[in-house]
Amino acid sequence: MLYPDNCQERLGFTEIRQLVSKNCLSPMGQELVAKMQVMTRYDQINKFLRQTHEFKSILENGEPLQINAFFDIKALIDKIKVEGTFLLEEEWFNLYISLQTVFSVLRFFDDRKGVYPNLEALFEHLPIEKNLLREIEKVLDAKGRIKPNASRELQEITAAISKGEQDVRKRMDAIYRQATASNWVADGSLTIRDGRMCIPLLAEHKRKLKGFIHDESASGQTVYMEPEEVFTLNNKLRDLEFDRRREIIRILIALTNAVRPYSALLLSYHGFLTKFDFVRAKSLFAMQIEAGMPVLVKEARMRLVNARHPLLFLSFREEGKQVVPLNVHIDQHTRIVLVSGPNAGGKSVCMKTIGLLQMMLQSGLLIPVDEQSEVGIFDQIFADIGDDQSIESDLSTYSAHLTKMRYFVEHATPKTLVMIDEFGTGTDPQFGGPMAEAVLQVINNKKARGVITTHYSNLKLFAGNTEGLENASMLFDNRNMRPLYVLEMGKPGSSYAFEIAQNIGLPREVIELAREKTGSNQNRLDSLLVDLEREKKTIHESRVALANQQNKAKNLVAENEKLKLFLEENRKVLLREAKAEAQNIIRNANKLVENTISEIREKQAEKDVTRSLRQSLQQELAKHQVAEEPVKQAEPASGAIAVNDWVKLTDSDTTGQVLEINRDNLVLAIGDLRSVVKRSRVQKISHKQLKKEVRTGSFGAKMTEVVASFSPELDLRGMRGEEALHEVEKYLDKAIMMGFPSIKLIHGRGDGILRKLIRDYLKKYSQVSRMEDEHADRGGDGITYVYLA
Repeated sequence: MLYPDNCQERLGFTEIRQLVSKNCLSPMGQELVAKMQVMTRYDQINKFLRQTHEFKSILENGEPLQINAFFDIKALIDKIKVEGTFLLEEEWFNLYISLQTVFSVLRFFDDRKGVYPNLEALFEHLPIEKNLLREIEKVLDAKGRIKPNASRELQEITAAISKGEQDVRKRMDAIYRQATASNWVADGSLTIRDGRMCIPLLAEHKRKLKGFIHDESASGQTVYMEPEEVFTLNNKLRDLEFDRRREIIRILIALTNAVRPYSALLLSYHGFLTKFDFVRAKSLFAMQIEAGMPVLVKEARMRLVNARHPLLFLSFREEGKQVVPLNVHIDQHTRIVLVSGPNAGGKSVCMKTIGLLQMMLQSGLLIPVDEQSEVGIFDQIFADIGDDQSIESDLSTYSAHLTKMRYFVEHATPKTLVMIDEFGTGTDPQFGGPMAEAVLQVINNKKARGVITTHYSNLKLFAGNTEGLENASMLFDNRNMRPLYVLEMGKPGSSYAFEIAQNIGLPREVIELAREKTGSNQNRLDSLLVDLEREKKTIHESRVALANQQNKAKNLVAENEKLKLFLEENRKVLLREAKAEAQNIIRNANKLVENTISEIREKQAEKDVTRSLRQSLQQELAKHQVAEEPVKQAEPASGAIAVNDWVKLTDSDTTGQVLEINRDNLVLAIGDLRSVVKRSRVQKISHKQLKKEVRTGSFGAKMTEVVASFSPELDLRGMRGEEALHEVEKYLDKAIMMGFPSIKLIHGRGDGILRKLIRDYLKKYSQVSRMEDEHADRGGDGITYVYLA
């Protein structure tokens, strides 16, 4: 129930209804939009919201749902019901187009059974009677005209008319040529008068040709004559035309009689088209305002995340501006939000946004909020917005406000949403403030929910000390003297009356005099609110900066650990390869020694041969000696370690530059990473050795860069199923190769199709140990965490 009667108009719902109506294809859909009202039944609201959400998905995904046009066929059906009546060609064509639309839509959903269950409920148990189309197609062509062969009689009549027209034309041409040769014809060619073909003759020769004069020129010098021979032929044609018209009427009557038994089914089709047009219009409007499907709850509460006023959003988009989103919650603990702040700071827009979105949702419209928002259902919506003074009723502004307050107090319940703009204004503040406080107390005692805007300090103090009431303020940049249009819960706001007056250039003596007259207590309160807002803003900025630094440090530590593991794995591989190569060298050396000894024995130790064999052995061993030299440890560079020196870790081949020295700890820059190591774990190296290390470590540097640039989060929203699976496969291979313990896949909620597809696909990987949803406050089942074994 809405109070007062102009509640919809004051909150902007009337404009919303007009914008939705513009998207309708038919007057039937526009009638349904005009009848759209606020509902209070959960199942009914949920059904309408889900139907709109499903249709919006069809439009966004570019599904092949063809809707050309449809007409209001109810009047045609009423005409068909009457015995002896018949529909005209144009009426049959309108009915035919509408039936084509019906069957096209039904075929679309039949091919996708179960995908859009709420839309399927619109035509549940609705049969497809294609005999209707076939009956009409027997009579009408593709342009909606009667086919020449719609019946055997019509075909014969049409052929006779065609032959008669040819005879008339031939005879007329012959007479015209003869008259022209005799110079009887005036300037001009054959012409039509009264639907008959005539020859323009000079008046003095009109007696020389037998026929019927249909007209003459304004000067009387030219007459338009139909020759006697042609006149007889034309009369026969006219009779054939009458026969054709009678046959067409007979065919239309027969068609009407054949379709009349389907009148009830046609009415069902008409109802389906009306509902379908209505849902389509709501879905198009939802796309225009970028609306989504919030979580619908049965309780009288709400939690709006990034809510935007739809009318303001459309207006700002044309101007290329952005709407500042609104975040607010109202529940059994925070029942009434008291919004204060400067004039033109957005208090009224904040309140109207909440009221309008609630009204839209309970009317079955999607609203421009994030999908994790929660919106409940209210049985009553009360609004006191604007000036309702009435000369006829002898009501002043304040009297009109009090009349509404009386109704609010008498009828408010825990399921009532109350919205009051500029609470307590319209009379002496000395009395208006206490009266408003008393009304607020009674409404709060009745557990009603609501949003109230005010400038009164006593209401701010009352809200701060009363359970169920919550102060909120519209933030204001008191340095640049401009509103920020951001709602902050938990504290009252200053009106910034003196600051704004000073900013617009009001003389200083006027401002100082006003301060004196305001009173010291009020000045102290306003100053306290200003200081509190300034301090809170500074704390908020510091907290954000600290959180960013903590996140950055956390990411650096995580990347450092991953890099350390990666380098450790590489070190093990290199050691394994070095051991294998050493074993090969030893094995080859043993063979060489044994072969040399064997040859010495065979030659019976001759000196020259022995010397030659020893030299060959020495040369072969020298080759292996040279090959092993690069593996030797580099000699440490001389001197103490200082800032900007290059060092090498003793337990690995990693090099880095010294950034800071803190006693026994060194801060090293290793590529893009920062690491703290003990002085005892490093040794200083020269520039020559550094170049050598850079050459040998180029592969490791590349891998370090790959690891550092890898993000453990993949956004799949907006992708098709096949495209998303391809991205997941590539991403998962990289994560497994780099040894990441877990990854985060963002796929959104929607209808849950993409989430199920991805999770079923991940089950085939043996490296995936488990999957779970993100926390409900940070995305819930719209995000999947994948833990890797």
